[in-house]
Amino acid sequence: MKLQIFALVPLLLFIGLVALVAVPLLRGTDPAKPESPMIGRAAPAAALPPALAGVQGFAPAEISGKPAVVNFFASWCVPCQAEQPFLARMAREYGIAIYGVNYKDKPEALAPWLQKHGNPFTAIGADADGRAAIEWGVYGVPETFVIDSAGIIRLRHVGPVTAAEYEKIFAPLLAEVQK
Repeated sequence: MKLQIFALVPLLLFIGLVALVAVPLLRGTDPAKPESPMIGRAAPAAALPPALAGVQGFAPAEISGKPAVVNFFASWCVPCQAEQPFLARMAREYGIAIYGVNYKDKPEALAPWLQKHGNPFTAIGADADGRAAIEWGVYGVPETFVIDSAGIIRLRHVGPVTAAEYEKIFAPLLAEVQK
């Protein structure tokens, strides 16, 4: 009798593993795109000092009443370079303010990086110690948030913004939050 019970253990373990993999897939969730508890909540209100001299810092209170995009980035982040043209396109096509949060970066590295890759940001706050990233629920850079005119986070996008994602995800949402 004991031998039969032990024979079932591998089968039960296999069924458990299959369930762990199958449930998220059947729900339609993408494990590469973790859900954010911040969606539907007010954007964190902590103001950040300017990342560079002569550049305005990031104060979330200033974006109240109008939609905005908040992008966490760093000069040492290779994917951040790839998304710069799409951030500039968002600002140009939708007239939406894009606020940068410079994550754990050095000002002496940021200035030449912005000169080389462009500066689509209305303001850039310095998050030298990563506290703002924790408040926003950021796992790494780049991460981009769309904030509606009520100051509510409507989207969290992990990774660089690509042309396909811009067209499929960002453009429709930006058009919606500007109504």
